[in-house]
Amino acid sequence: MPGIEKEKLIELLNKDLELEYTAMVQYTQHQGVLKGAMYQSMQKELIIHAQEELQHATTLAAQIDYLGGAPSVKVPDAKISGDNETMLKQDLDGENDAIARYITRIRQAEELNLYHLAQQIRNILAVEQEHAMDLEQALGK
Repeated sequence: MPGIEKEKLIELLNKDLELEYTAMVQYTQHQGVLKGAMYQSMQKELIIHAQEELQHATTLAAQIDYLGGAPSVKVPDAKISGDNETMLKQDLDGENDAIARYITRIRQAEELNLYHLAQQIRNILAVEQEHAMDLEQALGK
């Protein structure tokens, strides 16, 4: 017997979807207020990140619908700051949270033999890991 029911997985995927919306909003806001010549390339990168988060949201919404759920439209509050480094750390924290959640979500999908879903989440996970690497590099980590 699986450790997770399909309804619970749908609920968790909807939380993931909501956080993808937040990431999109947060990246959009951060790229708009990031200041200084040394951050110009990172501003452009954050625009790309926001667009990729929209793709993740679209993928998750389609999968939730396929599983018989209704995709959420809730958008949790984004984190903001007037400090460049704090903004990038906020973004990195969000990516690290997403990475941990998606690793768990892959396992949960496979427990239910939803290998198509697991693969879609693996694709999202790879991009989230790239985002984290970009942010770590910008923060000198």
